Amino acid sequence: MLHANLGPVATSFTPDLERIASFDREGRLQTYTERRRTWRRTLSGRVFERRTTPVRGWRPLDSREAAAVLGRAGELAREVAREARQELAQRLRDEILPWTPERLLAERERFDRAYRPVSILPPDRYAAIVLQATEGCSWNGCTFCSFYAGRPFAVRRPSEFEAHVEAVRELLGRGILLRRGIFLADGNALAVGRRRLEPLVESAVRAFPGEPLSGFVDLYSGERRGEEAWGWLRRRGLERVYVGMETGLDELLKKVNKPGSAAALESFVARLKNEGIAVSLIVMVGLGGRELRQRHREATLDVLARLPLTRDDLVYLSPFVEPPDRSDPGSDGMSAREIDEETRLFARSARRLGLRVSLYDIREFVY
Repeated sequence: MLHANLGPVATSFTPDLERIASFDREGRLQTYTERRRTWRRTLSGRVFERRTTPVRGWRPLDSREAAAVLGRAGELAREVAREARQELAQRLRDEILPWTPERLLAERERFDRAYRPVSILPPDRYAAIVLQATEGCSWNGCTFCSFYAGRPFAVRRPSEFEAHVEAVRELLGRGILLRRGIFLADGNALAVGRRRLEPLVESAVRAFPGEPLSGFVDLYSGERRGEEAWGWLRRRGLERVYVGMETGLDELLKKVNKPGSAAALESFVARLKNEGIAVSLIVMVGLGGRELRQRHREATLDVLARLPLTRDDLVYLSPFVEPPDRSDPGSDGMSAREIDEETRLFARSARRLGLRVSLYDIREFVY
């Protein structure tokens, strides 16, 4: 029996519970499930298959594989259309069926015209409207990170940013109904000085009125920005800041070439909270390996206990993943099982402090 969900932001249906497809309101495929296998088509136009072994995450499909999956999802839509009635029949006719596999694959060209590579987002911002005020990371020297390797930090000019915003609006179309909030990218957009950042923020909120703002900032840059500047950003809609805390152990920060200290983090978080800005702190579990495992955990939990965090704030636990192209002192031979065990221990301990905790597995990210 045919089951359909005709929500205001998306359409999904299944004729037999073996095959399930969901689409945005532009009619573009979002996810397709067939006999317990799941594929996701991202805004970039690429198609990924869900995997759990040998590692968790998404496997990118080549163009031939992607076309085959898109074809099967299209065949399902045509099958459903033969018995669909009323609103479902209209959505299939007007939104979904016009999208052939070739047209869906061609969306990648439109994405590439609108975006530079989107390297990483926080998990609760995977469905955000990503606006790239900058490219790369202003520090880009942490030994555990390769997201922005070979990409010098640059700030977009206001005219260039406005053109980017318009290209993003066009790409999203009615698919914007699935999006929540604006994420100012790339890795460190909120580190930009107010003189250069202000026109970019104004363009973003003008293009997407009412959408809250969020973004990454490194501790060194964030601490240098005064309360007045953070207050201005809050009044423009800045709702949440994501900070790579990594560890509360200063010795380990130096080892991985990460600027900052536990004392600086305490000062910065207090400043943000005074301005009414929520904080998401990212802790890297497994950093420092077996040698520093216990000291890393104890020092980090000690710092977290001293921070003025509330239920609006969040602690992300990010399992260490060996960077593919950097030499890093990081995991010191810790196995994936050991890092998983340490993540669970971190989570239990942090929750005892009354903190909200969530997992941040970088292998799960696709955009």
